[in-house]
Order: sequence, then C-alpha cells, then structure tokens
Amino acid sequence: MTSSAALLAWSRFGFCASRTASSSCRVLVRSACSRSWSSGVKVRSYLQYVKRKLRPPPTPPYSHVCQVGDPVLRCRAAGVDPAAIAGPEIQRVLVTMVTVMRRLQCVGLSAPQVGVPLRILMLEYPWNLFEAVPPAARRALGLSIQPLRIFLNPELRVLDSSTVLSQEACESVSGFSAAVPRFRSVEVSGLNEKGQEVTWQASGWPARILQHEMDHLDGVLYLDRMDSRTFVNINWQEHNE
Repeated sequence: MTSSAALLAWSRFGFCASRTASSSCRVLVRSACSRSWSSGVKVRSYLQYVKRKLRPPPTPPYSHVCQVGDPVLRCRAAGVDPAAIAGPEIQRVLVTMVTVMRRLQCVGLSAPQVGVPLRILMLEYPWNLFEAVPPAARRALGLSIQPLRIFLNPELRVLDSSTVLSQEACESVSGFSAAVPRFRSVEVSGLNEKGQEVTWQASGWPARILQHEMDHLDGVLYLDRMDSRTFVNINWQEHNE
C-alpha cells in the first residue's frame, strides 16, 4: 500500500459470510469445535431470556458471521464429500454464504464464518466495490473485478513466494484491521458448486483474499499473521470528533 488514504479506503471492506442445519454439520461443530475459548458464562437480559423461550436460537448455516471467540473459527474444517455437493444440505450452505457475503458487501467468505466447519470458500469483487476505491489505491493493491468463484475442498499452491504487506479486515473481527503479509501470486484448485474440478491462478488482491479465506479453513485468523503495531479500530477517528 502506498498511501494512508488507500488504507483507509480499503479498511472498511472485510473478507468475510434455513435455520435448520444438517445433522452432519451439527456433529462436526460439536466434535471438531467442542473446546471453549471463553469462560462459558453468558449473561442475558430478561427480554433476551423471554425471546429465547418463545423462539429457539438460530442454527448453522447462520445468516450472520461468527465473531472471534467462537470455537468454530479455530477448528480445522472437514472436507466436503464430493457426492454431497449437489445435495440440498451443501447447496443450502452455499446459498446462505452468497447471501451473507453480498449483504455485508465483503469480498470473501468461508463456511466456518457462518458456523459450518466444512472446507468451502468463495470470493467476489463486483464493479460497485471496485468503483468505490480510488484509482491510485486500485493500482497499489492490485485490485481487479472478479465474478463469484466458489471452491470446495480447495488446495492452495504458491506461485510467487515474495510477500506484500497490506491492510486487511475481516467480518469475524468486526471493526478492526491490520497489515498482513501475503504471497504475491497463488493457485487454487478444488471443486466448484457443481462438483466440477476447477483451477484458478490469482495475483494481487484476489490472491490475498484466497489466502485469507484458506486460513479460515485451518482455524487461522489474520490476527495470527498481522503486524501487531498496525492493528487499529477502523473507526478510531470518529472517537475524536
């Protein structure tokens, strides 16, 4: 990134993210993500208590993005059975992910972020988001318009091992961003939403998105890779006004 203005222009875009989940998803959440990362003490107001009595809490795939502290974000996601991709359960996960990603206007999302510990990621960089970024920032970040791309059981191969340090945000660490080093160019291969084998080579910002989302599938957050000195509250300036 070449300017603070470019960083600020991009910090608001996160890599993000049916109330009934499949039994397999529920089992995966319980078994793979049973460890608690907090005290487990939950305090609810009386209104929240009544609400939960009248309506049960949602279940994965969620229509929201899980936040840091949720054990599902620290699991290694399980592979998807290729034979199940065309089935209603996996397709429901995919539809939910696309809906959440577009509603939040984030450029990438992984299945664990909607509470499903399966190896699924997607990315999309539409014209309206691209147009909102100043031309200088587009060039500095290596931005390019990207259609919706979905990968199940993705495998990542590094094509250019030199790294670039640039600011990232994440819908699962809402309200913050930090500079993270990423490889310049990578190749991803896997299955698409139809179960067909696909391969894609990416560089610049799309390569960064892929690496960010691949990390989610291994229980890694950008917090684990960031330069801690660059970790900021995205809205820090508003607190001084």
